[in-house]
Amino acid sequence: MNQLPIIDISPLYSDDQNAWPAVAEQIDHACREWGFFYIKGHPISAQRIESLLEHARNFFALPTAEKLKIDITRTVHHRGYGAIATEQLDPDKPSDLKETFDMGLHLPADHPEVLAEKPLRGPNRHPDIPGWEALMEQHYLDMQALAQTLLRAMTLALGIERDFFDTRFKEPVSVLRMIHYPPRHTASSAEQQGAGAHTDYGCITLLYQDTAGGLQVKNVKGQWIDAPPIDGTFVVNLGDMMARWSNDRYRSTPHRVISPLGVDRYSMPFFAEPHPDTRIECLPGCQDAQHPAKYPTTTCAEFLLSRFADTYAYRREPEVV
Repeated sequence: MNQLPIIDISPLYSDDQNAWPAVAEQIDHACREWGFFYIKGHPISAQRIESLLEHARNFFALPTAEKLKIDITRTVHHRGYGAIATEQLDPDKPSDLKETFDMGLHLPADHPEVLAEKPLRGPNRHPDIPGWEALMEQHYLDMQALAQTLLRAMTLALGIERDFFDTRFKEPVSVLRMIHYPPRHTASSAEQQGAGAHTDYGCITLLYQDTAGGLQVKNVKGQWIDAPPIDGTFVVNLGDMMARWSNDRYRSTPHRVISPLGVDRYSMPFFAEPHPDTRIECLPGCQDAQHPAKYPTTTCAEFLLSRFADTYAYRREPEVV
């Protein structure tokens, strides 16, 4: 139980529908036992990843004043740049030693949900870097498609219709994030971690991590194990929303990032989360008389906003939606 499974998902992209169940079974087992696994055989190219990394390095190397032109704490819909220590994932540790860029589905100012001032809905806020916006917007769409391919495979084991997640992920509130972790020696104290121990909020997360390492996952015995970078893969983990949908059949697993020694770390998680009005309630096949639903029904937006308030001090201010 000290090595996360690696699943080849290339059969999900073949014309042979008979190849799906074997992959779905592997994903189901990983979701039950770990809540974490690696995927290979996905369609995101190495050239795409390298281009994203180059843009991330260039952006985070900018002067702080330049990055703060898109300060995430100055927006109601949570888009833009988060400076070091903006986020505190573990309430028992100092704020995290990382800086971030967040974007979501771009909705123009005249979109009905933006006009209605719905939370977490609005336009993206990109830095003024040549090629950045086109690259990020395309990658967002490609990662959303990859996430929905994985979710489609999960429907086989969960006993729900094949398009269950597809119908709920129209105009999603999924987030693409770029993260820079400075070397450990820059920490404000020995207690400050790159990312404190936490579970993710949403449905599933797909993470690209560079070669620096530092990701750790808590196994079923409560031990922290390394989840090292593996070339050509994404690390996939489940979030709290999926745990609620599946009545904890699928695990939302604690994880953290220990800042590396002497090097900068870059990662790119994609948090797949449905349309904000989506009802999050126990799936029919995940409850019975012996296993009643553990969680009350909520919506995607209600749940995410409650978790954001726990993590970001700026979102607890009364004037912020």
